[in-house]
Amino acid sequence: MRGRSPELPRRPCTGPAVWRGRDLSASPAWALHLSPARLDELDAALRTVRARGTPLLKVAAEHFPLPTLAGELRGAAKELENGRGFALVRGIPVERYTQEAAAVLLWGVGQHLGIPVSQDATGHMLGHLRDGADARATLSPRTEAADTLALLCLRAAGSRGRTTLASSAAVHNAVLARRPELLDGLSRTHFLDRRGEQLPGGLPWQAVPLAHRDGERLSLRYDRGRLESAQRYPEVPRLSSAERELFDLMDETASSPELRLDIDLAPGDLLLLNNHAVLHARTPHEDEPAPEHPCHFLQLWLTPHQPRSLPAEFWGDEHSRNGGRGGVAPRDVITPHSPTKGKPHVRPLRTPDAIRPVPR
Repeated sequence: MRGRSPELPRRPCTGPAVWRGRDLSASPAWALHLSPARLDELDAALRTVRARGTPLLKVAAEHFPLPTLAGELRGAAKELENGRGFALVRGIPVERYTQEAAAVLLWGVGQHLGIPVSQDATGHMLGHLRDGADARATLSPRTEAADTLALLCLRAAGSRGRTTLASSAAVHNAVLARRPELLDGLSRTHFLDRRGEQLPGGLPWQAVPLAHRDGERLSLRYDRGRLESAQRYPEVPRLSSAERELFDLMDETASSPELRLDIDLAPGDLLLLNNHAVLHARTPHEDEPAPEHPCHFLQLWLTPHQPRSLPAEFWGDEHSRNGGRGGVAPRDVITPHSPTKGKPHVRPLRTPDAIRPVPR
């Protein structure tokens, strides 16, 4: 049965979270280029971790000291929450780091922004994204299942590193202007396919509203692929024609030349975005794949140190029941006899080159 959250007020969102890609692309002053002094801080922090021999998944902010860059990261966190909803840090010299060192760097920077959350049901906290084998192959605009996304580009080739962003609030305003009667669909309960990531005995879908509004602040969660694939379950209510029209209009407006912002991520670029405020997608490739040099990104999902207030139902039943916020609840720790007492469990990365402490 479908439920309903409080209906969204039928008035446009305002403030810095409402932006148009066409305007931002004309003046890319929003990109932060790291100075040599800031790069020296990153090198020094990596040396500190190496000297202490701290395993990557135990590195906290105090283990990765950034005397002045930490302040700029706090500014970026405020921009994510109260500004345009994304930030781009450029110039990290990933070419001079090993893959393990780059992972420590992303993890350490992430600790200054928030708390990492699990990206799948086995408790993996840091993901490798590569051509043809990851979720970035999805072309439609969407959000991730966490507050914040941090994406560090290690390798890219031409248009294969291109990501497109769109303001969720601007998409909301476009729907309001063109088809206001469809807007109520965002506050209804919708069903997202868990794609096998549910807890033992749990339902294979997640029942959540797609949007919440607190004053001028809009929080949106949207993944057309998971909404559509949940339709394979007979217990899930069928999507109505109005709901499909709403999703079509959201996809169209988020991908329009006026609203979308295309960013060609280059090696050393760190993209930070607030999933509640910004939709993201990968653009179609304009060049041939390069199997010998595939794109490679490292990904963190984070809960900010000062997250926005959201109702429990926004996160879904499992997180409401277990007190989590964002991410995918690890299925092997939510047990009565778990030695971790329900806290997120961290395992090594499920990749051929698992993350290790930075070599001495």
